[in-house]
Amino acid sequence: MSALITALNLFNITPEVQRVFHGRGGLYAGEEHLCLDWYPPVLLLTSFKQLEESQQQLLLSQIQQSFAQNHPDTECNLVFQYRNMGQTHTQIIAGEVPENHVVTENGARFQVHLLRGQNHGLFLDMANGRQWVRQHAKHKKVLNLFAYTCGFSVAALQGGADEVVNMDMSKGALSIGKQNHLLNELPTGARYLGHDIFKSWGKLTKLGPYDLIIADPPSNQKGSFVATKDYQRLLKRLPSLLADEGQVLLCLNAPELGCDFLMQQVESTTNEITFVERLNNPAIFADVDEQKSLKVLLYRKA
Repeated sequence: MSALITALNLFNITPEVQRVFHGRGGLYAGEEHLCLDWYPPVLLLTSFKQLEESQQQLLLSQIQQSFAQNHPDTECNLVFQYRNMGQTHTQIIAGEVPENHVVTENGARFQVHLLRGQNHGLFLDMANGRQWVRQHAKHKKVLNLFAYTCGFSVAALQGGADEVVNMDMSKGALSIGKQNHLLNELPTGARYLGHDIFKSWGKLTKLGPYDLIIADPPSNQKGSFVATKDYQRLLKRLPSLLADEGQVLLCLNAPELGCDFLMQQVESTTNEITFVERLNNPAIFADVDEQKSLKVLLYRKA
């Protein structure tokens, strides 16, 4: 039996969104290309390579059989996505996906969209980062850069932040972010700026300084941010936006770039912020090489 099916057999249905199986961590030989997620009430199987038709059908059948055996009173809603040569192919295999699909993480509600593209509205490996912000945002002014659908902003306001400034080039993502705030009964306290960060330093400075800055950029998105050339540009500006003793969460999700890359970028750019710690990722996202997994580094203004 495959490790994925074993994990699914052990899975208990919960109202919380979660990863069920993380093959991408390299801990399960032959299944490194597979991930299985639970976006209640839907299972999402993702393959990072195209499967042979017979292999694909067998795996999808095994998932449906396992779910039916372990949860006989619950319909199996199953979506399959494979990513190949930059293309994304997504299809409903069984059941259906809610038209207005809202999931819960640590009590917070988020709108997701499993049938559109690779990014579903909530990055599950960042759950601990959002929880850390929720626990440390009280009475703080927060700047959320590369805000996407504003998960950090929701967490900050739930944790008692005074104000959050969200900035992202994608007005569509920010629109979902606004809906996420309303889903969590947070109609006030957040700003949404649909701008290119590198062209908006004046506006950000005027709205600052900030007690907490979160930078969670894409690792390699042409026209937006490429970590190897743009992280240093970002770091040159961040300290001037920070209040005294302010904190910075620097995030990087590029398997080819480890913590050393990010720490060296900081060291060669500024001496105004000091490394504090790396936040742990959720246990399910364990990696054979933790330098390849999500990096979330906490710094403090010296």
